[in-house]
Amino acid sequence: MKKLKLSIVIVMLAMVSALSAQVNLGIKGGVNLSNFYGDELSDKNAKVGFHIGLAGDYEFAPNMSLQSGLFFTTKGAEYKNSLAGLSGSISATPMYLQLLVHFAYKVDVTPGTRIVFHAGPYVAYGIAGKTKWKVEAGNASIQDESENVFGDNGLLKPFDAGLGLGVGAEFGRILLDLGWDAGLVNVSKSDNGNVKNQSAYLSVGYLF
Repeated sequence: MKKLKLSIVIVMLAMVSALSAQVNLGIKGGVNLSNFYGDELSDKNAKVGFHIGLAGDYEFAPNMSLQSGLFFTTKGAEYKNSLAGLSGSISATPMYLQLLVHFAYKVDVTPGTRIVFHAGPYVAYGIAGKTKWKVEAGNASIQDESENVFGDNGLLKPFDAGLGLGVGAEFGRILLDLGWDAGLVNVSKSDNGNVKNQSAYLSVGYLF
């Protein structure tokens, strides 16, 4: 019995060591260009934001891997409109913790360089963000700012989920990635609203 237990422990340690050898951890960050879609408001302007976080890559077969990561990311949009000499704008900048899991297929280009195609789901939860309102008439203006876009008086629900896809490149341990996330969840608190997140992003990263 003791020999059997010892053998099981040895096998488990070998499996953990093999898994660890194939998992690469790193950091990624970059620029977002975000907007809303699915509502009836017009003149939406994209918000420039950022993302940063930890990334993981598990190569379970030649040229195939599972990619995951936990990121702090900003999203949102800005609306502008004018009527009878009045102009107004609403800017929402929600901030999320976002977890993704993507399947990736890698194409060898040269030794140490690979093109990476990836896609998969994400889930996110809003942790902070602001809403800014501004109305202008001639030289006069009125503006206000809400400290929490997810609060009791905020515009958005905190939970979000959707699908993402992208294409990137690996230069040894240096990563470059271009992608797009599309939310599938209505994040508006309004009974008549239908607002979903979407973001394009450019990332750079490094695997340890």
